[in-house]
Amino acid sequence: MPGKRKSALIRKTIHVKNMVCNCCIHLLRKELAIDGITVHDIRLGCLEFSYDPKKVSLKIIHGLLEQYGFEIIIDKEKILVEQIRQAMIDLIHNSTYNAMVRNSDYLVERFGMSYPYISSLFSKHEKITLEKFTIMHKIEKVKELIMYGNLTLSEIAYMMGYSSVQYLSTQFRSVTGVSVTDYKSDLNREQ
Repeated sequence: MPGKRKSALIRKTIHVKNMVCNCCIHLLRKELAIDGITVHDIRLGCLEFSYDPKKVSLKIIHGLLEQYGFEIIIDKEKILVEQIRQAMIDLIHNSTYNAMVRNSDYLVERFGMSYPYISSLFSKHEKITLEKFTIMHKIEKVKELIMYGNLTLSEIAYMMGYSSVQYLSTQFRSVTGVSVTDYKSDLNREQ
């Protein structure tokens, strides 16, 4: 009696756009845990998995990702842009932000490319400049730090690389439409 032949698993690494936080990683890990898919490595912007083509198709996997707002990236320039996005998100949100390291120096060192090239490539493929993208994420981090309530505005400004609370407040107002002190006051009233 011949044994059943095991089907060969296919192993793939794909680049994924719109993964912005650890929640995205947890969501994808959970949703991809269906029969026939094994996730080997998942991090912001990248997914390595294997699948049994007799149980699930690559088209179904792509559809699952798209269902949750993720996009498969194939173009090399777009992959690099997503890596730049993830590097900035990681720098600002997921690590201890070092205000002494300039964002441009960090990206140049990380990617081994000139900042003008990195910046122009980012602007070419995104609907925002790299500088505005960075400012938006810094302001989101500032909002998070204000919500925790452990730091003064001066400490937050220093931590996030602003020369003064006034400069932080100016950028905060331009992004959110309210001053940082009004935002903080509104949060205190809600609690």
